[in-house]
Amino acid sequence: MRTLCASTLIGEFFIIGFAGLVAMKDADLSTGTVWTVCGIAMFLCVALCGVITRPGGVTLGWVLQIALIASGVFVPMMFFMGALFALLWWASVHFGRKVDEAKARFAAQAGRPDAA
Repeated sequence: MRTLCASTLIGEFFIIGFAGLVAMKDADLSTGTVWTVCGIAMFLCVALCGVITRPGGVTLGWVLQIALIASGVFVPMMFFMGALFALLWWASVHFGRKVDEAKARFAAQAGRPDAA
């Protein structure tokens, strides 16, 4: 699960950066505000890569997905991109868990108690 989720988060890292470039063109938003918010969100993407398997990691990922969709208020294309990445996040979590279960099952069949 960790690999799939981390891949999705790194993709989001770049999308948030590009959305920041688009948001800078909005006269109502200051450049400092845009890059502070984008920088925090980009940092969270990278930091979440390391805590995905810990308790609450997936939930924090969902919070990030909701924030990404909500950013569509400022950059309308982010409604679409946020929904797309939320779908990718769901798929990463869902299928990542299935892969982890299959690895554990194969490891048990091979006589190894260590699945990871």
